[in-house]
Amino acid sequence: MAYDFKSFEVKLAGAKEWLGREYQGLRTGRATPAILDGISVQAYGSMMPLKQVATIGVEDARSLRVQAFDPGIIKDIERAITQADLGVGVGSDASGVRVTFPELTGERREQLIKLAKAKLEDARTTVRQARDECWKDIQAQEEEGAITEDDKFRLKDEMQKKVDAMNEELQKAFEKKETEMHG
Repeated sequence: MAYDFKSFEVKLAGAKEWLGREYQGLRTGRATPAILDGISVQAYGSMMPLKQVATIGVEDARSLRVQAFDPGIIKDIERAITQADLGVGVGSDASGVRVTFPELTGERREQLIKLAKAKLEDARTTVRQARDECWKDIQAQEEEGAITEDDKFRLKDEMQKKVDAMNEELQKAFEKKETEMHG
């Protein structure tokens, strides 16, 4: 009997996507538009994602240029980025907002790497919880007679391969982020 790993795989993929999003928000010494992805701007009487009210471009290695579609909201954009407290410099002129990325100090880099490691552990915990739920389900199916003991152990091996592969992907994501931070 084929065991349906679908919900288990969805949980694993979810852990990976979550880690990717968390890492996008972690600042490196290099200017990256993704750091502004979570920012919303108070404009036209409601909160709007920054991407809907401006274009974001890389000006050089250490700065981004945020061009408002409507120059009337440049100050609102500047305020939203400042309030996000991303550890970046923010300044505006008539054509838009410049976001500058200061050089990371050794101490700040170490803090960010610790934070990246903690987020890696959170993602691994999610993977462990998904594995435990899946294993309980496999055992329950054997107890109900839906699968044989041989099936149970074969499925456990298959499940563990998926866990190992995902943990390896999470580790690679961490190592990539760590390398970026050493810039």
